[in-house]
Amino acid sequence: MKELLREYARLSVKSGVNVQKGQMVVINSPAECVELTRLIVEEAYLAGAGDVRVNFTDDIISHHKYQYQTVEKLMEFPNWMIDKYQEIVDNKAALIEISAPTPGLMKDIDPKKMQQVQIASMQKIKFFRTYQMSDECQWNIVAMPTHAWASAVFPDLSKEEAYTKLLEAILSACRVQEGKSSVEAWDAHMDTLASHNQIMNEYNFRSLHFTNSLGTDLTVGLVKDHIWAGGAEYTGKGVRFSPNIPTEEMFTMPHRLEVEGTVYSSKPLNYSGNLIKDFMLRFEKGKVVEFHAAEAEEALRSLVEFDEGSCYLGEVALVPYDSPISNSGILFLNTLFDENASCHLALGRCYPMNIQGALSMSEEELLSKGGNQSMTHVDFMFGTSDMKVVGITQEGQEIVVMENGNFVI
Repeated sequence: MKELLREYARLSVKSGVNVQKGQMVVINSPAECVELTRLIVEEAYLAGAGDVRVNFTDDIISHHKYQYQTVEKLMEFPNWMIDKYQEIVDNKAALIEISAPTPGLMKDIDPKKMQQVQIASMQKIKFFRTYQMSDECQWNIVAMPTHAWASAVFPDLSKEEAYTKLLEAILSACRVQEGKSSVEAWDAHMDTLASHNQIMNEYNFRSLHFTNSLGTDLTVGLVKDHIWAGGAEYTGKGVRFSPNIPTEEMFTMPHRLEVEGTVYSSKPLNYSGNLIKDFMLRFEKGKVVEFHAAEAEEALRSLVEFDEGSCYLGEVALVPYDSPISNSGILFLNTLFDENASCHLALGRCYPMNIQGALSMSEEELLSKGGNQSMTHVDFMFGTSDMKVVGITQEGQEIVVMENGNFVI
């Protein structure tokens, strides 16, 4: 397992962020994931990194802060923290995040309190969010189990059995196998996704219509000159990287004002430590005008009402139901994995890379083209085994894109 973890670390460094000679690398990691963090640090230096910095976090400590500190104290964002983010931008650092959520940990914390704190911090480092989401740098997210997360996924197993099973599932989803090069396997997968993107770009659909037996009946308009992407991405300097490991999706930019209908979630959403279950959203002229959830509805409200743009869509993504993560039958309770088992949408900020000419556009120009602006970007899953997706071309022709959850084009 130690060698598999090293191979996983190498995948994050080489295919994930593709570290350049002398580049700074910044790693954000839960304290429990120190073993993988150490391996990533070493692999980054072996790949030529000039400096590797690590920021450790802990969900339990974060819970204590929200539980005992006042909202005013939590909203304080000292200048030294802003300077730290500015240094990352100034040095064009590559970013690696290790994801290891604790599902449901924050269920006793007032979602409005968390929302206020998140908004305050995001306002202070908006420049950093732009730096990352505009692909000015290489960035990558990978995952590593914690005992709390593993026990939430496999509640009927012992703590150690659950941990081992979740780790094995993660490595399998990321194409990390004994005796094989995960980098070579991943690069081949990126080439396959690129070919799928090319097919969708050639169709140049005006909109997509989604229906399934849960009750989803949603039409998503696409911006003019949209670009389908997924898998590998490129910085402005042409450096190839993979933001999400694993990934099975292809995604593009919805027109923020041209979304109509109702969508029902197909998997729970782990948002700010709350598990939002069995929820629906109804859109009119692009905006969420109604929402309900069987559990954690107030957390859903805090997402929809996060800021002016969080009630509009910033991403629409297609994922075949017959895909490795979906076929595993595991509900990971982690969007990094669950979004790659299901078609999904994202509330909040769009990715500028999904429209031609974005690198020369201001935020106002992007907004005028139909791209959404927000301080947040949260994916939720709505794909099912009976999902049907029909693409409407610029000439009004209807083309079936997916049938029974899988591609037919």
